[in-house]
Amino acid sequence: MYKRIMIQVPVCYRRGHFLHGPYPATHFGPKACVLPNPTSVMHIQDPASQRLTWSKPPLNVLVIRKIRDETLLEPFKELCRFLVEEKHLMVYVEKKVVDDGSLMRDDSFSAICNQLCTFREGFDDISDRIDLIICLGGDGTLLYASSLFQGSVPPVMAFHLGSLGFLTPFKFESFRTEVDKVFEGNAAIILRSRLKVKVVKGMVQRNEQLLSTQENGILPHNHINNEAGKITLQLQVLNEVVVDRGPSSYLSNVDLYLDGRLITSVQGDGVIVSTPTGSTAYAAAAGASMIHPNVPAIMVTPICPHSLSFRPIVVPAGVELMITLSPDARNTAWVSFDGRKRQEIQHGDSIKITTSCFPVPSICCHDLVYDWFDSLAQCLHWNVRKKQTPISTYVLPEKQHIYC
Repeated sequence: MYKRIMIQVPVCYRRGHFLHGPYPATHFGPKACVLPNPTSVMHIQDPASQRLTWSKPPLNVLVIRKIRDETLLEPFKELCRFLVEEKHLMVYVEKKVVDDGSLMRDDSFSAICNQLCTFREGFDDISDRIDLIICLGGDGTLLYASSLFQGSVPPVMAFHLGSLGFLTPFKFESFRTEVDKVFEGNAAIILRSRLKVKVVKGMVQRNEQLLSTQENGILPHNHINNEAGKITLQLQVLNEVVVDRGPSSYLSNVDLYLDGRLITSVQGDGVIVSTPTGSTAYAAAAGASMIHPNVPAIMVTPICPHSLSFRPIVVPAGVELMITLSPDARNTAWVSFDGRKRQEIQHGDSIKITTSCFPVPSICCHDLVYDWFDSLAQCLHWNVRKKQTPISTYVLPEKQHIYC
């Protein structure tokens, strides 16, 4: 089958030792890319000039809806009607969304429902079919959209219909106007860097995992055998990788390496390795600074460290971090990726983390600076304080003596 795919090979598929991180891919899905800027210096675009353009009109749209939320049923139906009947687009949705009882009982929506293309996570690969992603819900819908695309990610337009909405700048009330603007092109986008994570299991775990998969006759699609014969899990992570002590009452004791060199041992509840996008999530709750998503960096934040001097640190995006259990660790550790796929880490296992070449192109409502600071103020109430009274309006009480 013929596929219309634009390919640009980044210079970083073979990782080198550089500080500014890999040059991100600027083609997202089959038809979307960043509008070229002739004034770019060193092939790195000024973030303010990052504009979305289409090489060909988008045809296939993936709509992701927050599951188990009845308040999103009507917005979902409204959006699908608009995309199918007015924009004449092919709409993809997850099968469990279509199988929703409330949706199936709506006879007025059945004609639209029959035209929707469905898929199942982990079974159907739609990564080369989607031109645009539209999310309805909270920040979790954007994280879920990222997990569906382990390579190039189509542009993402996120509507705030959830609880927090830090990553969802659009209001649904004006969805027709906003969607039309995106289809016209030239929308501002922010490239949210992701982490490329590789988990290498030790030989002790290998035999157990192979036995558990022999019943089906195949290995899970995200597992491969590496050269050493171990099992490797590879993932693209948008927010953070969290290594913690799990159910154990002992301190977590893991070693942190940077480009193959031991930097420190983390003794505490665990450690968070996050992207700038993830710096406003779990890392912020653990005391880290908040970093603008356009800053090329990786943040390392300890969770309740048993040390008064262990502060969060920021390292260049181009380095490779590795986390292993310390030889004298009393217990195993647990790792999760954007809150999902949680698994146990034992002696001999390692977690390798670096910046991915495939960012998430998130479409801005206004621009990448205003949207971020607006989210800080509206969602996290950043620097909210009662205003100080000007000294000119302050009147001293009568007969009050002032002593110098």
